[in-house]
Amino acid sequence: MRYGKRQFNRRTRERIYFAAGLLSLALWLCMATAEIYPPFHAWLHGGKIPDDDDCAVVAIAHGQFNPVTDDVPVVAPVTWIEVTLPRVEISEYSPAIENLPQGRAPPCFSNVS
Repeated sequence: MRYGKRQFNRRTRERIYFAAGLLSLALWLCMATAEIYPPFHAWLHGGKIPDDDDCAVVAIAHGQFNPVTDDVPVVAPVTWIEVTLPRVEISEYSPAIENLPQGRAPPCFSNVS
């Protein structure tokens, strides 16, 4: 999925990033200019600034940048898969070593060493 048919080369990606940066800068400068120059702000509204103006220019002027957060719960599908394997019992013959002196025999349990 990562390397699909619509992959841009590095030069094209750099041009897209540069164009997006220029567009963002131009939009920000336009809004900042409308904040400073009221006739331009009025022109953006069609000639007259409304009394209850809550446009982006006013938000910039008052510093009201509240990020929007979505309170969407993450829904993960819950599927239970039960795998039942047949129980296999293996018995092993392990003779007691009586010929070795005390403390020289192999350990009784695998976790003791």
